Amino acid sequence: MRIYLTCSILLGLAVVFPPVILCQMADQQKLPQSGKPTDQKANPVHSLAGSWGARPPVGDAPDEDGGWWNYSLRPGSLSMTPLGEAKFKANKPSFGPNKVENSNDPAYGCLPPGVPQVYASMGAGMQIIELPGRMLMLFGNNVRQVFTDGRQHPKNLQPLWMGHSIGNWEGEDVFIVDTIGINDRAWIDRMGHPHSDALHLVERFHRVAYNTLELQMTIEDPKIYTAPWTAEKVFRLRPPAMRAGGGACEDVFINRAFGLKPILPSR
Repeated sequence: MRIYLTCSILLGLAVVFPPVILCQMADQQKLPQSGKPTDQKANPVHSLAGSWGARPPVGDAPDEDGGWWNYSLRPGSLSMTPLGEAKFKANKPSFGPNKVENSNDPAYGCLPPGVPQVYASMGAGMQIIELPGRMLMLFGNNVRQVFTDGRQHPKNLQPLWMGHSIGNWEGEDVFIVDTIGINDRAWIDRMGHPHSDALHLVERFHRVAYNTLELQMTIEDPKIYTAPWTAEKVFRLRPPAMRAGGGACEDVFINRAFGLKPILPSR
């Protein structure tokens, strides 16, 4: 009798509510009283593996370019040295309060963004792959290598777009990356902030929950900035089926405005 009543109730619900609504009702029952979803899985130890997408900051209103997080690492101005001010004025960005129509942003020459500029957009995303002795961070077609085998930075480094990075774990869920030797042809962000060959970047990745990764960056460049400064970013774990996007930069800028022509297959 009890089984019959249960089946009758379920059948009645199926008639009154479509399956999609029933699923939504079930999902709503899983939410806490605050109405916000929570991470259900346990936080893994010493692992950042997965595909991560950037989240917008809470409480900040977007501007005509979508919001400062679309072109900068942090809001507000930065205190620069005379050399930094001169380089900043020479840069002509296409985003932010100083944007111009004819930009000299290296991105429009399809040069790699480097770090920390890879984080200076709302579309910032990365795929992290962990291997013995190293961690690979994929930003589209740009690959960054972080050594985790205990080595130190070598002397007389040849500048690279992603620099030379070494990383180590602090506790169970904090991964610290130290990077030097970053090519100074790249900008700090899409707003035109420069950096020199003395740039020292320290990243602190904190996996606060299974699906949430917080990044705190400390940027130190005494040639360009009068003092070290910090920036923050929050990432959300993407579904396992998703991966970091690819595509060639040239495919985006193939038109007369950028002076590029398509590369056609040979006949």
